[in-house]
Amino acid sequence: MRLRHVEIFEAVLHAGTLTGAANMLNISQPAATKRLQQAEQQLGFALFDRVRGGLQLTSKGEVLQDQIERISGEVRDLQRLASNLKASESCGLKIVSTPGLALATVPKAVTRLQRVMPTAGIELGTQHSEEMLESILLRASDIGLTLQKPDHPGIRSEVLCQGSMMVIAPSGWWSDCELSQPVPIEDLAARRIVGIAPGDKLGGQLQSHLDSLSPQPTVSILVQTYQMARSLVAKGHGLALVDPFTAIGDGDDTIQARPAAPDIPVSLYAVYRDECELNSVQKRFLECASEVSSAMMAVLEMPMLYNKASIDPLSSPAYGGSHSLACTSGECPCNSAVEMKNAFRADRQGIT
Repeated sequence: MRLRHVEIFEAVLHAGTLTGAANMLNISQPAATKRLQQAEQQLGFALFDRVRGGLQLTSKGEVLQDQIERISGEVRDLQRLASNLKASESCGLKIVSTPGLALATVPKAVTRLQRVMPTAGIELGTQHSEEMLESILLRASDIGLTLQKPDHPGIRSEVLCQGSMMVIAPSGWWSDCELSQPVPIEDLAARRIVGIAPGDKLGGQLQSHLDSLSPQPTVSILVQTYQMARSLVAKGHGLALVDPFTAIGDGDDTIQARPAAPDIPVSLYAVYRDECELNSVQKRFLECASEVSSAMMAVLEMPMLYNKASIDPLSSPAYGGSHSLACTSGECPCNSAVEMKNAFRADRQGIT
């Protein structure tokens, strides 16, 4: 079948009538009728029966349906790839990340990148991990950030930083003494928690830990994303197990966070096409993303400061903030968590 015959088959299949198919293809109804007739003549059998003013697949048309839809999908991918190749000439960096990383990690990394490359053209997007790989392979994106290690022959990955899964609770839930210690997974037994649907390998790993508890935690609400769980925990709906980037968020003080015990490691992966050599902007972005994410993990290793002051990672000791250094050395002049938070934020303004 010719490509235009594939197009008319799919259009009629979805529209149900020649008039609808003509509208989808932006052609006249006589032209749509002619295309369908030509396709059937070339094949030597009817694809559709004419029934009550509509069209219904014949048995032979049903046999061809899956293959024709596959070919049509591949044609769309080809058109998309060609369009992306042309667009890549005008954009220096196209980044896609999972929704949780897009809230805090990516904006901070981009901000840091633009300090040294202020003229770099940047596009940002969010996708779940499987969609991300397709976007990269079709050149709709250059670099992806995800917590899932990719398994695809055309994709290369590198670890930017490592952290640990965190147990989060509403602000004020734990005492100062408790904040300095990890939370044993066993402590979640019979607790009220916000559950996260195990839609990936990491989610499945978390669910297996929870399934081993007796008595089982009570799932008050089941959500699809870690950031939704964080928001609900902040509103008092229970505890939750989330990744460290979700735990630290954007520096608010609505939750407390402690690492889970035993340790459940989490890696931040940068993914990109295996055959591609990264350009200077892309390489520098990876450096910035590694620096920012590592600073975020460093903050989580200082639970008393993180849970009381909601430190912005860009003002952590990893970035040399003067007040940050004073706090971690025991010479903090602040008399309250609010003063500490304001001082850390003031430090950020002076970072270059």
